[in-house]
Amino acid sequence: MARWLIALGIILIVLGLAWPLLGRLGLGHLPGDIRIERKGVFFYFPITTGIIVSLVVTLILWIFRR
Repeated sequence: MARWLIALGIILIVLGLAWPLLGRLGLGHLPGDIRIERKGVFFYFPITTGIIVSLVVTLILWIFRR
């Protein structure tokens, strides 16, 4: 269990450091992401970005399990 927590922590640190780079690649502004901007209200729901991130994480975990 401790190994998994350490690995998860390292992954979160790497993702946090890579976040500015991922923003430049267009993640968060893909077609299918819902953005509603009104006067004083901003709603953002990244459906497509969430699906892509989920697929990448699933692929990485699948590779490491083999």
